[in-house]
Amino acid sequence: MKFSKSWVMEWVRTELSDNALAEQITMAGLEVDAVEAVAGQFNNVVVGEVVECGQHPDADKLRVTKVNVGEAELLDIVCGAPNCRTGLKVCVAKVGATLPGDFTIKKAKLRGQPSHGMLCSFSELGIDVEADGIIELPLDAPVGTDIREYLNLDDVSIDVDLTPNRADCLGIAGLAREIGVLNSVDVVEPTWTPAAATIDASFPIRVEAPADCPRYLGRVIKGLNLQAMSPLWMQEKLRRGGIRSIDAIVDITNYLLLEYGQPMHAFDLAKLDGELVVRRAHADEPMTLLDGNEVKLKETTLVIADGKGPACMAGIFGGDRTGVSETTTDILLECAFFAPLSITGRARAYGLHTDSSHRFERGVDPELQHKVMDRATRLLLDICGGEAGPVIEVKSDEHLPKASPITLRRAKLDKVIGIQIADEQVVEILTRLGMQVTTQADGWSALAPSWRFDIAIEEDLIEEVARIYGYNNIPNLKPAASLAMVEQAEGQVTIKRVRDLLVARGFQEAITYSFVDPKTQQTLFPQSDAIVLPNPISVEMSAMRVSLFTGLIQAVVYNQNRQQPRVRLFEQGLRFIKDENAENGIRQEPMLAGIITGNQSDEHWDVKSRGADFFDLKGDLEAVLDLTAEGGSFSFERGEHSALHPGQTALVLRNGEPIGHIGVIHPNLEKKLGLKTRAVLFELELNRLVPAKVPLAAEISRFPANRRDIALVVDRQVLAGDVLAVIKKVGGNQLVGINLFDVYQGAGMADDKKSLAISLTLQDTQRTLEEKEIAETVDNVVRALGEELNASLRD
Repeated sequence: MKFSKSWVMEWVRTELSDNALAEQITMAGLEVDAVEAVAGQFNNVVVGEVVECGQHPDADKLRVTKVNVGEAELLDIVCGAPNCRTGLKVCVAKVGATLPGDFTIKKAKLRGQPSHGMLCSFSELGIDVEADGIIELPLDAPVGTDIREYLNLDDVSIDVDLTPNRADCLGIAGLAREIGVLNSVDVVEPTWTPAAATIDASFPIRVEAPADCPRYLGRVIKGLNLQAMSPLWMQEKLRRGGIRSIDAIVDITNYLLLEYGQPMHAFDLAKLDGELVVRRAHADEPMTLLDGNEVKLKETTLVIADGKGPACMAGIFGGDRTGVSETTTDILLECAFFAPLSITGRARAYGLHTDSSHRFERGVDPELQHKVMDRATRLLLDICGGEAGPVIEVKSDEHLPKASPITLRRAKLDKVIGIQIADEQVVEILTRLGMQVTTQADGWSALAPSWRFDIAIEEDLIEEVARIYGYNNIPNLKPAASLAMVEQAEGQVTIKRVRDLLVARGFQEAITYSFVDPKTQQTLFPQSDAIVLPNPISVEMSAMRVSLFTGLIQAVVYNQNRQQPRVRLFEQGLRFIKDENAENGIRQEPMLAGIITGNQSDEHWDVKSRGADFFDLKGDLEAVLDLTAEGGSFSFERGEHSALHPGQTALVLRNGEPIGHIGVIHPNLEKKLGLKTRAVLFELELNRLVPAKVPLAAEISRFPANRRDIALVVDRQVLAGDVLAVIKKVGGNQLVGINLFDVYQGAGMADDKKSLAISLTLQDTQRTLEEKEIAETVDNVVRALGEELNASLRD
């Protein structure tokens, strides 16, 4: 929202400087982005009148003029502007004047003709207006008056970045109210002669969607002269508010937009057919906008239609068919209140964002329409002439917003702000904000004004009191708190320990979006039924993730595309699964996932380079599982996963229950996903990982350990994990260590066999084991392996 300081000062007087005012409203929550002068620095430029204007004898495009600037003699000035003519009031830079850019006006001769000054255009005075030729001032402009004084150019435009809840300040009226409250100054609203109806002209209006449009006003105005120019003061106020002057009707509706924050629209009465109906659009109903673009309307879009179809996209954009043109003499002026939710998001659906939709989406004062309609009518009649009919109103009291009293407790106010503000000051602040305040035993009851529709709960009132009192006026006090140890179960693995471990093993934590590309997710999980967002940020972020794999793979691709060949990432976050039994039909599950690609280690002269494989990531994952102090409760089994290699995928189990997967990315997916090298991934259900065993101290055995190695011949399809499981089951308490240290397949071994070399470590905590006991244990292990897995000792 950009506004002219001088315009605001017409409503509320304050002696604050430009920067002081900007700082004050910023500290009150209305952040100022910029304070800019409305014109460049110049001097000695006055109002002049062209008394004579003739063709230059030696130049077709130059004119020789005599200009009256209120001095004894007329000034001879050569001008090249095409709009220079006799009787025109102009801006004259006299000899000695300095214009923006340190350009000094001197006496000169142009093609032999004397020129003692310059007739100025807007750009030559540093005024941001698109116009050809010199400035044309009103005919009643007093000759000789300094132009800075006449146009009030010692002014600034202040650009305020408003938060969505402060739509009441999207107009001069709201800003003036705010400044008045901050400075305890009364706001003086402009007055005008009411525009009473002088003709009986009317037009039928019907509202089919009262919930979307609780109040709709229309007024017929006939006999307008659209050749009339908008007055210079209006053009200047519009310019300083960031709006270009177009024609009288558009300028007046834009003027009211800036003054009160109320959008309006004018229809050419002669182009309307039948009655005007406020309704929802039909599916794919065509409409041509004022800018010439044709759109297919959606059923959620509110339109204002006549017998031929949509005439306006309600609260967003006017239609070309019923737009006002140079030949228009009669109009139907519209001023309505549209419910914010009926406009929110509709403009963006068509790639639009207008000043009107910006205000209606955030909310407009529902009690403002009659005042603005009368103000606009008076301006139209004064500038363009004509006669006005009565105001036509269609409203639904049932759907108009209604404020409810809000209770503000003294104890809650003091607790949140941290200091005690006097009762009288609290009442004054709330009253100046336009609220009806009633004092109660333990606080106050306040009824918010119609323009403050963002105030609904007690915390809103506390915020208003605090910001008007002044955040800078609240003293800085050191917080006092009694610290206490946070209770935490010892038998639980914290996510911090998991993060620290993975970082120590060379991983980096990634944080990816919960919204993913549905095509990528479908590639990885063809059977998934993902949740699709109704209003996504983009098409590539329109589905909720069913796994962390999608985001991690895209992060790896992003890094590989930037010459990062070795990537090791992990992420902890939620996945989103459809579940009818869950709240809102969505089950949110915390997950832990990791991915590695590239070489196992960084390049080094003394380390042989090799690519990371399944067992590298499995080792990292086992280190995480060991944090539970129950490493034995976890196991890996051959598994299947739509995104992973069918021969290099394992199911991760805890006490026999599956909790996740680990494996190599499916080779058919590497190119589809953009991966340049093989990637290995894992994903676990975090809630199934964190329960841990509380470690118990145990005495270290003082007796020697004994190692025995056995070499077993087993069928190729027998898993080493199954062999180790049998040994653990049979070995008993004296078996304290077991390790597979060699696997052999090749010469001297049948094609369907393999050799596994395993070391067994036996030890007792109470005595030294005898050879007989050790041999008996080893024999029991070999016998059990032969019975269960058809294993035999290798010769």
